Amino acid sequence: MSSDSTPLDWLMATQSRGVHPGLERMERLLVALENPEKRLRCLHVAGTNGKGSVCAIAESILRSMGIRTGLYTSPHLVEFSERIRINGENIADAKIDEGIERLREITKEWSEEEQPTFFELVTALAFDLLDREGCEVVVLETGLGGRLDATNMASKLACAITPIALDHSEWLGETLGEIAREKAGILREGIPVVIAPQQLEVSEVLAEKARVIGAPCEWITTPISADIPLGLAGSHQRWNAAVARSLIRAAGFEPTSCDLARGLCEVSWPGRFQKLIAHGMELILDGAHNLHAVRQLVITWREEYGVRPCRLIFGALADKDPDAMLSELMPLASEVCLVPVASPRSTDPWKIAAGECFSGCSHPIPKVFGSLREALGELRGHDSDSEAPVLLTGSLFLVGEALSLVSGGEVMPRSQ
Repeated sequence: MSSDSTPLDWLMATQSRGVHPGLERMERLLVALENPEKRLRCLHVAGTNGKGSVCAIAESILRSMGIRTGLYTSPHLVEFSERIRINGENIADAKIDEGIERLREITKEWSEEEQPTFFELVTALAFDLLDREGCEVVVLETGLGGRLDATNMASKLACAITPIALDHSEWLGETLGEIAREKAGILREGIPVVIAPQQLEVSEVLAEKARVIGAPCEWITTPISADIPLGLAGSHQRWNAAVARSLIRAAGFEPTSCDLARGLCEVSWPGRFQKLIAHGMELILDGAHNLHAVRQLVITWREEYGVRPCRLIFGALADKDPDAMLSELMPLASEVCLVPVASPRSTDPWKIAAGECFSGCSHPIPKVFGSLREALGELRGHDSDSEAPVLLTGSLFLVGEALSLVSGGEVMPRSQ
């Protein structure tokens, strides 16, 4: 590490190591850290969509009960410290630096084949810091899959599986059943699991896995009542809240009605139908990044805005299906702006514009921009109070970039 780089610079540079499924490197790393994961009491959540929301809701309820909580999620939107939270607050940067230095020292003599991946290092960092902070209960979101995910090394009080859909097929399998088997890898003998409503193929796989290993299984059949205030928008979040409530109970905790109400009302999970006013525009940010999530986004839009149109900003990563996602979103849009995502894995927006979704389509004709900043500046140029809200979606990385622009107070150039 050069003299002017930070510990976080070193950690972020390890992303170049890519993804290498397997738990051997993680196991060795945790042994070197004296196995902090064995001292944690964790609620472990896997699934395709909604797992972050379930984690945020569960943590909020536990915190309302006076429990010292830890929360580990990914990816971060703006600040790396968002990934590791103590009692609802991002962990201090100084503690992150100290933890990274421990990891760097441990691994500096390891061979190239032995070097942990970025996500393995971040997960080990989280386990180490959450243990040192004396968290009473930790809520863990899986990264990719479940069976071979680095978070699967944790000691568990209970598990939850949110809705499973086709995503990350290159790693998890080409069918729903194959993906479900990977996600079900978080289950443990005697550890209760709470399962959100699933497609039949997924339900069969999860039920069989739970039966074979002897994991007590609860299936969620009703959402949280609409009469209870919830800090997250969308009817699907009431199903996520029902999963979170049952997950807490499965782990042996029983929130009072006041604890539950406060936790549900005060939960915050940025980038999930998040409404902002910035530069005179009404912005709705949603990190829907696959077809299943986009379909739910459309439902939520109709619930919140009815037939009111949006001005759509869209960007996606190369391993997604932007044509299918946009086909669902187009009926909402009076205007479409295509932008790159600030990631080496971004899909070229010109390629999206030339795709099937817009072939033979006369309205709306997409506008392509070289950056999100340019697109926001263009939309900011509209002065009419009747302009439609701006819906920005397609990737959590894109949402993070938008939040960074807004929170940084950056003034986007007004179009002429």
